[in-house]
Amino acid sequence: MAALLRRLLQSGRPSAASGRPVGRREASLGTGPGVAVRVRFAPSPTGFLHLGGLRTALYNYIFAKKYQGSFILRLEDTDQTRFVPGAAENIEDMLEWAGIPPDESPRRGGPAGPYQQSQRLELYAQATEALLKTGAAYPCFCSPQRLELLKKEALRNHQMPRYDNRCRNMSQEQVAQKLAKDPKPVIRFRLEQAAPAFEDLVYGWNRHDVASVEGDPVIMKSDGFPTYHLACVVDDHHMGISHVLRGSEWLVSTAKHLLLYQALGWHPPHFAHLPLLLNRDGSKLSKRQGDIFLEHFAAEGFLPDSLLDIITNCGSGFAENQMGRTLPELITQFNLTRVTCHSALLDLEKLPEFNRLHLQRLVNNESQRCQLVEKLQALVEEAFGSQLQNRDVLNPIYVERILLLRQGHICRLQDLVSPVYSYLWTRPAVGRTQLDAISEEVDVIAKRVLGLLERSGMSLTQDMLSGELKKLSEGLEGTKYSNVMKLLRVALSGQQQGPPVAEMMLSLGPKEVRERIQKVVSS
Repeated sequence: MAALLRRLLQSGRPSAASGRPVGRREASLGTGPGVAVRVRFAPSPTGFLHLGGLRTALYNYIFAKKYQGSFILRLEDTDQTRFVPGAAENIEDMLEWAGIPPDESPRRGGPAGPYQQSQRLELYAQATEALLKTGAAYPCFCSPQRLELLKKEALRNHQMPRYDNRCRNMSQEQVAQKLAKDPKPVIRFRLEQAAPAFEDLVYGWNRHDVASVEGDPVIMKSDGFPTYHLACVVDDHHMGISHVLRGSEWLVSTAKHLLLYQALGWHPPHFAHLPLLLNRDGSKLSKRQGDIFLEHFAAEGFLPDSLLDIITNCGSGFAENQMGRTLPELITQFNLTRVTCHSALLDLEKLPEFNRLHLQRLVNNESQRCQLVEKLQALVEEAFGSQLQNRDVLNPIYVERILLLRQGHICRLQDLVSPVYSYLWTRPAVGRTQLDAISEEVDVIAKRVLGLLERSGMSLTQDMLSGELKKLSEGLEGTKYSNVMKLLRVALSGQQQGPPVAEMMLSLGPKEVRERIQKVVSS
């Protein structure tokens, strides 16, 4: 860069670029015939993927798929001081887990790679050289100490801190002298007064006269790495990005980016700034909230579809607000023109209910149910291991029966290995005295239940079995039907509460029910 600056000095001072005007764009989405829709999700690997990032990625993904386009993952890792080891891998891992894998990425490759900004430094250097040649950029030699003084002075005067553009109009001689002492200055972009208006696909027509409120921004740091403003413009251009869907916090910066597009002679993409995803109380999602990272939800047993469902349900972009939408339904129903400017308030207390709906849908799908059986087998093995007196409880037929009976009642697969459901996998330690405290007719009740099992086996439905249990309690003096159910529940599970007794009996099967009742009665 220093050599380039010296060459520019020898060829004479460049004139400031006026930039070509950007023509008025149509109000359409820019997705008409012949348009190759290409969108990107461009996080910084300064932390693991969280719900806010997932929502931005999801809106990009469903927009691309709706118009048969490409979804690109680009890692903006130019700030090496904030790089978090493992974050880049985690971001792509979590996108794949969520069911929205990129078409092009650092891992998958693609025609517009590389997909990490730290590997694209030559492109940024070329763009910076072009801006320096036209005078749209200039070297800045101001020390960090001077910039800090400017900031303190502005704050003391209750003003917004801004660079005073001191180095903007230095003579050739001054630049040459400075380069001799400091061969690696930062490069700043010359902001023009006439920032172009643009039509955001969400916020409508916007114009921000950034030059009146900001100083000239740094676009290339002294270490040869670009800042966000230059890098995103260069990458979006070279990657053929047609639409930029990003958070509304970048709306004001778009004027700066459009000035860069003008200065480089490039046509800008369409912009759509998405309203923020906030907590239910209106506060910002924070990475310090450890429970907003996707890894947390995956470990807790929440399904990807439930997360995609809840983060779209609380926002906009759809004709109706409904629970239980799958990813294909999100793609079909999404309409960018329906995205409003209002922030989306996320109520994570509702997530278990979203997960219950999606888990029930998977249980009712035969192929998906087979996968759930395998996952539940692994959970049982992990939770109980050596405590399993009978490994027949890992039989796929038994595990599948549990899933089918408990569908709609559980929110997560993990619920089935909680203490409430431990009776499904291990025999409870129940003594005769516990049953005697409930009823004096333990032996009579046990005899009638065993007789019912002998006659019916597994041929009864849950409703039929419930009816038989009601008949069974008739003629018992001093023992109400509710106490009969309580006694049987304790005998089978060791618990005072739980699923209906008829369901417990169907879950465990006649052989296991018989053995549990006989064991506790004779103890």
